[in-house]
Amino acid sequence: MKYRSWLFGAALLLAACGARAQEAPGGVLAHIRQDGTIRIAYRVDAPPFSYLDKADTPVGFTIDLCHAVADNIAHQLGRTSLKIAYVPVTAADRFTTIAEHKADLLCESTTETLSRREVVDFSIPTFVDGAGILILPGGPRNLQELAGKKLGVLAGTTTEDELRASLKRAGISANVVLVKTQAEGLAMLRTRKIAAYFADHAALAYFVATGQAPPQAILASNMLSIETFALALPLGDEKFRLAVDRALSEIYRSGEIASIFTDAFGAQAEPGAALKALYLISGLPP
Repeated sequence: MKYRSWLFGAALLLAACGARAQEAPGGVLAHIRQDGTIRIAYRVDAPPFSYLDKADTPVGFTIDLCHAVADNIAHQLGRTSLKIAYVPVTAADRFTTIAEHKADLLCESTTETLSRREVVDFSIPTFVDGAGILILPGGPRNLQELAGKKLGVLAGTTTEDELRASLKRAGISANVVLVKTQAEGLAMLRTRKIAAYFADHAALAYFVATGQAPPQAILASNMLSIETFALALPLGDEKFRLAVDRALSEIYRSGEIASIFTDAFGAQAEPGAALKALYLISGLPP
């Protein structure tokens, strides 16, 4: 995928090296300049955006994007590079980790919402996706067929919120089963303890493509929602947010995002029209 075909760029990596209980007046950038280290919060169970490889190293689309952002911020600060400290988080504690300054940047499949903006700030958009549905042969294929069924979803996510809202709008009664990890949800679907599993469409497609989904699993073409991802960072730190947005903008405008996308999703993967448009319009001019 060449830059001239869809205009892509890259992103930033930050990391964890002990909690900074309170940020100094200079904010995150002052700490990064002083320590030469950026702390990135990541999830182990959010592929293809953030997960651990066989060597237990954080990898994925958003991780690679954050590495690119870190390189750009290093340049902004007049440094040749930055050290990365990784901070593992879960779907439940990821925002409090950023709000309490235990990490500088949240790099995973994070949907930006108004309620979340009350506790953290967000960068310009980094991805667009939606809530997808994974079923086995004979499983429910539309909202009406979900009635009376057990439906799995990762707790504390916007997918859970959208699933509940969709059921309520349609007047459908179903048993929503909350899981702690994606692996748990896939295992429950494999043993038919749930009739369908809901998660980010891109994540479900990745599970099917890599054989992590149950055999014969079917990814429904329809999605419950369209959601915009972004990098979460400490609330009110305008200088750091500007540095992150500047880095992302340069990554998008330069086309570096194309190689990051290909590395994460494979050479045969093609970004959709909405994602192409997102990178085209989100890269802000200097």
